[in-house]
Amino acid sequence: MTSTNSSNTDKELDSAKNAVFLQSNSADLQGKPEIRGYDFNQGLNYEKLFESYKTTGFQASGLADAIKEINRMISWRLSDEPLKEDEQDDDPEERKQTRCKIFLGYTSNLVSSGVREIIKYLVQHSMVDVIVTTAGGVEEDFIKCLAPTFLGEFSLNGADLRRKGLNRIGNLLVPNDNYCKFEDWILPILDKMVEEQTTEKTLWTPSKVINRLGKEINNEDSIYYWAWKNDIPVFCPALTDGSIGDMMYFHSYKTPGLVVDLIGDIRAINNHAAYAKHTGIIILGGGVIKHHICNANLFRNGADYAVYINTGQEFDGSDSGARPDEAVSWGKIKIDAKPVKIYCEASIVFPIIVAETFVKHFQKKEPKKPQTFKLF
Repeated sequence: MTSTNSSNTDKELDSAKNAVFLQSNSADLQGKPEIRGYDFNQGLNYEKLFESYKTTGFQASGLADAIKEINRMISWRLSDEPLKEDEQDDDPEERKQTRCKIFLGYTSNLVSSGVREIIKYLVQHSMVDVIVTTAGGVEEDFIKCLAPTFLGEFSLNGADLRRKGLNRIGNLLVPNDNYCKFEDWILPILDKMVEEQTTEKTLWTPSKVINRLGKEINNEDSIYYWAWKNDIPVFCPALTDGSIGDMMYFHSYKTPGLVVDLIGDIRAINNHAAYAKHTGIIILGGGVIKHHICNANLFRNGADYAVYINTGQEFDGSDSGARPDEAVSWGKIKIDAKPVKIYCEASIVFPIIVAETFVKHFQKKEPKKPQTFKLF
C-alpha cells in the first residue's frame, strides 16, 4: 500500500469515527431524568411501581404525565389564582371551595366493559362534574342492570354468533335477550314522557331523558342512577345512534309525539364550560364525545387541563386521532396548558389512573349550590 493510499484510509477512518462518535454536550441533557425502571428486588410496592413509570419511557411515561395532569385538576382551587384588577375578595371561603370543573367523556365500548364500574365510582362520589357519552354508553349501563354481559373471544365467528342470537363487542358477548328486556323496561317510560310532554309541557332534551332513565332504573350499580342522584349532567348529542334510538323508532309508531330538543343541551354544555373558573377534560376514546367536550371548551378559549386516552393516530386527519396540540390551534385547549395523550387502550390504563388520582387525592366536595347561567 502506498503512503498516499494509507493517508486516504486514515482520513476515511477518522471521518467514520467522527460520524459514529459525534460529540454530545452534557449541557443539552441538564435536568432530564435518567431512564430507570422498577426493581422488583425492592419487593412488590404498587405505589412505587407506578411512580417508576415517570422514568420508564414510552407510554409508561405518558401515563405518569396523565396522572400528574389529573392530580393538577383535582387540587386546583380558585384561591390559587391571584385576584384580577376588577375583582374583590368578597368571599375568601368560596374561593377556596371553587374547584376545577372536570368533563369526562367515554365511548360506549367502555361501559360494555368493566371500565363501567370505574366510571360509576367517579360519578357515585361526585368526582366529575359533566359527562359526555354515546347512545351505547347510556343504554349499555341500563342493560347491565337488567342482564349481564359475558366474556368471549375476538376470534368468534360472526355468522355463528348471529344464528345463536349473540352480539359481539370486541371479546364481549351480549345476548339479544338483553335488548328485549331493555325494550320491556324503557317503552313504558317513554309513554310517561310523552304524557308529561303533553300535560305538563315538559321539554325533553337528551340530558333530561338520561336523567329520567337514571331515576327510573333505581339501581346503585348504574352510572346514571348516581348521575341523577348527584345532579351530574350527562350529555349525549347522538342519543338515537343505538338501541335507545331503535326503541324510540318503534315507540314513535305506537305512541307518536315524543320530541327531544338538541339545542337545549348545546346551550347547557357550552354554558358549563363558558362560566367555569377552570376546566379539565378527561376523554376516553374519540369520535363525537371527544369533539363535543373540546368544542364546549372553545367558548372559554380552551380547557386548562386535558388528558386523552385512545389508540387513534393523527395521519388520517381525524379528530379522534388528533393530538391535543391540534385542539390548542382551535382554542379548545389553552395555549399554556400541558395536555397529555396516552396511546393506549383505556381498559388497561384508566383503572391505574383513577387509583393514582381520584382514589388517593380527591376530597369530598361541599354540597352543590344551584347553578344559574346568565344570558350573554
